[in-house]
Amino acid sequence: MWYNKVMEINLESITWYVLLIDAIGANLLAWGGAESWWRKHMAPIGRFIPLSRGWTSYYLMLVLLFGFLLYRNGLLFTPF
Repeated sequence: MWYNKVMEINLESITWYVLLIDAIGANLLAWGGAESWWRKHMAPIGRFIPLSRGWTSYYLMLVLLFGFLLYRNGLLFTPF
């Protein structure tokens, strides 16, 4: 049955899914042309953390790599 394969939700899975949502959101902002919005509304943060396509793409790749490693070690919760 399918329910025998479902794992329990753990801290690693929750952390990875939160980071995945953050990385996707950052990429949508960077590639969607929201640099001016970021600088205007997030001025104190925007000076230290620029919203660039290169950094957000690198961040997404790192998050996906960690997700792959968690999945290979059997630590990533998958609902299917």
